[in-house]
Amino acid sequence: MYWEKYSYEKIKHKVFEALSNNTNYNTEKVLGLPGTLLDSEVFYDDAPFLKDAPFLSTLIANPNHIGVHTLGDKHEDFFKGTHEIEKDLIKICAEEIFGAEPQSYDGYVASGGTEANIEALWIYRNFYLQEYKADLNDIAVIYSADTHYSIPKAVNLLGVKGIEINVDEKTREINLKDLELILHDVLLAGYKYFIVNVNMSTTMFGSVDDINKIIDLLDLFHLNYKIHIDGAYGGFIFPFTNTENPFTFKNKAISSFSIDGHKMLQAPYGTGIFLIRKDFLKYVCTNEAGYVKGKDYTLCGSRSGANAVCVWMILRIHGSIGWSVKMHQLVDRANSICERLNDMGVKYFRHRDLNIVTIDANFMSGDLARKYHLVPDNHEEKPNWYKIVVMPHVKQGIIDKFLSELKDEQQNRIK
Repeated sequence: MYWEKYSYEKIKHKVFEALSNNTNYNTEKVLGLPGTLLDSEVFYDDAPFLKDAPFLSTLIANPNHIGVHTLGDKHEDFFKGTHEIEKDLIKICAEEIFGAEPQSYDGYVASGGTEANIEALWIYRNFYLQEYKADLNDIAVIYSADTHYSIPKAVNLLGVKGIEINVDEKTREINLKDLELILHDVLLAGYKYFIVNVNMSTTMFGSVDDINKIIDLLDLFHLNYKIHIDGAYGGFIFPFTNTENPFTFKNKAISSFSIDGHKMLQAPYGTGIFLIRKDFLKYVCTNEAGYVKGKDYTLCGSRSGANAVCVWMILRIHGSIGWSVKMHQLVDRANSICERLNDMGVKYFRHRDLNIVTIDANFMSGDLARKYHLVPDNHEEKPNWYKIVVMPHVKQGIIDKFLSELKDEQQNRIK
């Protein structure tokens, strides 16, 4: 896992060079594009500071990254300069983080993990419809009770069967015994094709499903299945903090990943990343997009090139070594929280390789949770859990203050 760290000067040079290779609305005879620079009444394209601001310059230049740029020359060439930056970003994610072989994958910067998850399920549904002549009633999507809501949202949109599996109360992983029993039932019910969502960190708990045990069980039943990894939260931290990361393209059973730049990377919202093995995107080609060179294979269509440039800049300014150090620092800070909670006898859930600490609501007051903006698992009923997410803005001082007040609450309860 390695990609080079760039200096800020090198990043500036590469971004401005890319912009110079894009179509320029100001200097070229552009009559056919339904787009232009950001409104100059609000966003000044001649502000002097822009010469040192590659992201803001890209934002104002407003390149459209419609389509998928890993498909050779099958994409619009109006913004080919920044398209190349997005391709390098996808290469870093697919090859360096998730171990894909060169030219063995496709991918694009989506609007977020929700879109990336829906894109994956859409592709596999159509794969079964087209390749196996399946009926919608033949296809089922399997996911755990802790899975992000985007998966049941996708199930609803796509008109397939959703099957929620209980989690183990101790590990928060998919309960394999429950999965085995349900597989017996759904096979008897006539389901033939399965899309399996596996979590590389759930949003509420940071729990990680045991991918290898799930695959073993699916193979034991001789199922026809495709596996999608929801790494929207964990994708930019877990592979760096877990030295034996099993979530890679080297695992032939895994077909796709979703990861979010707007979580751990601190990129703007709207920077999810979708990765999938070659030859699958064709199942969602929108042939009706005849005016788009290369057609469209994405759920969102037009998308901001500036967002792709921003994620690339962040990964390049740190390099793989710097990024690994940063993620380990967050995990170390989460470790220190857990040590203090252990001393207090407070019940919590935490995966050792992630920066989420989820506290049992019976061990703290709602007032304290609200004071420090802890997120509950339920806003409509009495919460069972409150989570802390150790992000870069979460400094040791605020952690110490929260834990001190939590300790006071515990002592008052004993009295």
